[in-house]
Amino acid sequence: MRDTDLSARRLRTWIRLLRLTRATENHLREYLRVNHDTTLPRFDVMAALHRVSGPMKMSDLSRQLLVSNGNATAVVERLEKEDLARRAPSDGDRRVVLVELTDKGRAVFEEQAKDHRTEVDRLFAMLGHEELDALRDILHRVEEASDGQNG
Repeated sequence: MRDTDLSARRLRTWIRLLRLTRATENHLREYLRVNHDTTLPRFDVMAALHRVSGPMKMSDLSRQLLVSNGNATAVVERLEKEDLARRAPSDGDRRVVLVELTDKGRAVFEEQAKDHRTEVDRLFAMLGHEELDALRDILHRVEEASDGQNG
């Protein structure tokens, strides 16, 4: 009986995590749309490009974002039209396309990222250092266990 109770609690916890994740993502999606006239996929692409110091392979970008090459390419094409990103073939292999943010793209992203961070901070303001540490540790344990089951 006790194992069934624990199993049900785990299921309810998963549902609560999923609900919180979806609600937070939807809130941030709307926040970026209203305050920066951008989308979450555009923000994610720009964030990935901002983290690297130079050009990145399109294939690495899509793999990092867990999206298809086609999805990443569509977002990058729109960024390129607005002079926020640029693509170029690799010198070593013409089949490889490199992408990077332009100076304008870096500046635009840095403003968006600053506001995004402030909004995330506001959303989780009720959590202090100890609670964040405990939550991080729990999520890390779940992630490690999941990696062991998948690998």
